[in-house]
Amino acid sequence: MVDTMALLLPFGRASRTTSPSAQHPAAGLPADDEVLLDAPDDRLGPALVAAGQGSHRAAADLLAATRALGRWDHRDRYVLRLAAFARSRPEWVQTWYAAAPDDPDVLLLRAQLAVDHAWGSPARAELLRGVSPLITAAARADDRDPVPWRLALDHARGSRAGHTYFGELWEAAVRRAPLHYGCHVAALRYLASSWHGSHRECLDFADRAAQDAPADSLVQALPARAALAYLNDGCGPGVPPERLHAAADRAVALSARFPAADLWLAAVRNKLTCVLVELGRWDDALEQLRLIGPHATSYPWSRSADDPLGRFLEVRHQVRRRAAPAGGRAGHPPGGRARRAGRRDH
Repeated sequence: MVDTMALLLPFGRASRTTSPSAQHPAAGLPADDEVLLDAPDDRLGPALVAAGQGSHRAAADLLAATRALGRWDHRDRYVLRLAAFARSRPEWVQTWYAAAPDDPDVLLLRAQLAVDHAWGSPARAELLRGVSPLITAAARADDRDPVPWRLALDHARGSRAGHTYFGELWEAAVRRAPLHYGCHVAALRYLASSWHGSHRECLDFADRAAQDAPADSLVQALPARAALAYLNDGCGPGVPPERLHAAADRAVALSARFPAADLWLAAVRNKLTCVLVELGRWDDALEQLRLIGPHATSYPWSRSADDPLGRFLEVRHQVRRRAAPAGGRAGHPPGGRARRAGRRDH
């Protein structure tokens, strides 16, 4: 019988046969064949399974709960994952919209799907013009919700909107949810695309946002995300290594506030690990890999490989080899300087 879960859930295990060298009990790491890619949490998983069976009810209940409770970061993440699933299986969304055309949750999901579709087209700017009414409808359906405004910020970046218009969208977004991580990431991406190579401005924005955020807010990870963009870009004026290390340190402090193998922090920890590897901070990277546990995420590993899970496992092996033996601690590289890793090293 076909494994229904394997067909429905957009995550996977390492398919390779695990050799003894791929086991990491001494390092506190799960074996390679225990690692999952983009695993859903226990709320999203059932919604994806039901959607694969043609039912929208679980997804509708999930998104309605995030809206009722004001859990905007969760809502944003769930919408992105549901839309990614619906790109290849859209029938359940169509059925949902036909049954409840004024539902704020299906309106938001349809807007996300439309932006995703336009983004992958060579005619992106033209297609995005036709998406604006869908984003507007989602925003008007629940005026408290910042997620449609995150979509509007993404739309502005894709359509090359000017800074004045983008600033108006940004003010509307943060007025609804000053700490919404998705809107901050959208703003960071806009700045990176409109100030290409000017990573200092992006880091300035990320640092200001993090300084104003509580210690347990995802916004604390924003400077590390800006640092990752700089390390991956290889263009523009140099950024002082100390600033990159400070961005990583802020994300390390955030990570330490959450339990090991926490799915909510998996995306942050995967990006942070990539930054730490680029900076040559092998011991710190190993600690993040322990905290990640079995939860690999496609990004950032998909940037340098067609097989993000395989790339994640390669980095794990590399970090374990280079980290200091038990009882030692390398910390920052000598002199606290960032080491720009070659493509073979990161």
